[in-house]
Amino acid sequence: MRNTQVLMAVIAALAVSGCANVSEGQRRTATGTGIGAATGAIIGGLVGGGKAAAIGAGVGAAVGAGGGYLWNENMEKQKQEMEVATAGTGIAVTQTTANELKLEIPSDLSFDTGQSEVKDNLRPVIDRFAQTLQANPGTTVRIVGHTDTTGSDAINDPLSLRRAESVRVQLSSRGVAVPRVSVEGAGSHQPMASNATVAGRAQNRRVEIFIMQPPATAQN
Repeated sequence: MRNTQVLMAVIAALAVSGCANVSEGQRRTATGTGIGAATGAIIGGLVGGGKAAAIGAGVGAAVGAGGGYLWNENMEKQKQEMEVATAGTGIAVTQTTANELKLEIPSDLSFDTGQSEVKDNLRPVIDRFAQTLQANPGTTVRIVGHTDTTGSDAINDPLSLRRAESVRVQLSSRGVAVPRVSVEGAGSHQPMASNATVAGRAQNRRVEIFIMQPPATAQN
């Protein structure tokens, strides 16, 4: 029975991934789900077999789909919409390995040096972003603010948090429920470039927005 459950999960996932009429996002999710189900079932079998294997398959499917989050048609649509909305702005729109939709907003668009007030040229992007969130109520949002190494941690850590909070306030003013949006301040502790150059410091002063679709709320 255990082997049958595992085989069915893998076959179903791979069948979806091989269909010609599914999106690339669905294909990645299906393949990951099948691999995850098999891995989870193996783990379950090692610790107890039977029912444990079935539970393991379910857990493995969620993890295999990408870090506990799902990438389905809704997420793919949001990605495409944000790519259109941010075209030519310098904002990078990507899908992370954990199946999060990530918006990376550079400093020249988001905040002035040492400031936490959202710039005017970012507001239209936030407007469009808020619309996609309202159209997809099952998603959650995490906003992370960053700084360069200019100044001390005592200055940079709260500054990065205030920047993230400013974006959340803008989203809230456009109808996005505050509980859906969490904020973090990473200070200067997660650089993406060298802080030894002006260009590198500019890259490190940024805001990242992550949109996640938990499996329990996923819709096709």
